Amino acid sequence: MPIATVNPANGETLKTYEPMDEDELERRLELAEATFRTYRTTSFAERARLLTRAAELLDEDRREIGRVVTTEMGKPVRQARAEAAKCAKAMRWYAEHAERLLADEEPAESDVRDSGAARVRVRYRPLGPVLAVMPWNFPLWQVVRFAAPALMAGNVGLLKHASNVPQTALYLEDLFHRAGFPEGCFQTLLIGSGAVDDVLRDERVKAATLTGSEPAGRAVASTAGEMIKKTVLELGGSDPYIVMPSADLDRAAEVAVTARVQNNGQSCIAAKRFIVHTDVYDAFAEKFVAGMRALKVGDPLAEDTEIGPLASERGRDDLEELVDDARHGGATVLCGGERPDGPGWYYPPTVLSGITREMRVHREEAFGPVATLYRADDVDEAVLIANDSDFGLSSNVWTRDEAEVERFARDLEAGSVYVNGMTASHPAFPFGGVKRSGYGRELSGHGIREFCNITTVWQGA
Repeated sequence: MPIATVNPANGETLKTYEPMDEDELERRLELAEATFRTYRTTSFAERARLLTRAAELLDEDRREIGRVVTTEMGKPVRQARAEAAKCAKAMRWYAEHAERLLADEEPAESDVRDSGAARVRVRYRPLGPVLAVMPWNFPLWQVVRFAAPALMAGNVGLLKHASNVPQTALYLEDLFHRAGFPEGCFQTLLIGSGAVDDVLRDERVKAATLTGSEPAGRAVASTAGEMIKKTVLELGGSDPYIVMPSADLDRAAEVAVTARVQNNGQSCIAAKRFIVHTDVYDAFAEKFVAGMRALKVGDPLAEDTEIGPLASERGRDDLEELVDDARHGGATVLCGGERPDGPGWYYPPTVLSGITREMRVHREEAFGPVATLYRADDVDEAVLIANDSDFGLSSNVWTRDEAEVERFARDLEAGSVYVNGMTASHPAFPFGGVKRSGYGRELSGHGIREFCNITTVWQGA
């Protein structure tokens, strides 16, 4: 895949970039290792000052970088600006909290005495250069939620971004440079996916994090396992959205639309499978379909657009194949389901009902504005349908029954359970999944400690 900005609203190639040659890649790896040796000794106060400055600059750049993001991958420009603001918020959060999150821990005095020590501390030390392989769908946020904690922990970052968002990738390197971080603290590697394996095998790279597809995750995890290097993987999702009879149906249906089509439906944590109790199924379906039909599809740079184009032609083809497979298998198309005429990689908000286990859309992630509706007779069946997936990223539950809340919180196979609201990431809460959605956690204290050497310091009398 070429490294290029291709406007998904019209298919026009705007900028192309040559991949870095071996000499430049070697220079950057050498610089990352050298920078780490000194940056790791900087104080939390100095790191926080630099990261806070990066947040200030990002706020100042929000309108400009928002347009770049929209032009590269197609999300409505208001959402792109909101993504930039969310990144700045996360930077400030880690600047404020990292020192506390990574403070030395003192075991219980009884355990210290039992070990024969006068003092024992558990200390969190940085690992070194960390490779981040990041996707295009949230091209700022996916990077910052790695970079902010990694830099505050004393690590340095090497970014291999998706090949269709090179301008965003270069902007991020420049952002940290302008903020005053030492040269080499955060570098963008303009390389193709075929070069990732060699970078990960380099002894100077100590760990890797990947957000992306399951095949990409398998490849990175395989190499990292061979090299015995730590990895964090956040892969696909096919999140359930369960609606029970006690729910506020108007609110549940309204939020369901946003939960499905955020970022043009191209979000791993977007709700995708809507599992509705049979007693309220018809009422919810009517409200939900009406909401999906009412969405405005159009130019993503227009302020009133709610749905822009998909990021790539291949992505639209894949989504269309899932819908056609379901239709041929007997599913009912309640709205959408037909590719529009004209330029750009648009696909309409679509709702399918009558889904069976044999349909591909039941098993595969629909990465676009396509929702599937299921009936459930009771809590047991809702849990069964929800867990009938290879993925386990997040989940959504709408109920006012506390017993049901506890049941879903206990039994849903997912990294998060959101009750009476849609899934959203926040810097204070751990984020990640189970099953084929990956492993490890980002954000919160759990995320900042993922790439630390957790060291026991034992001192005798």
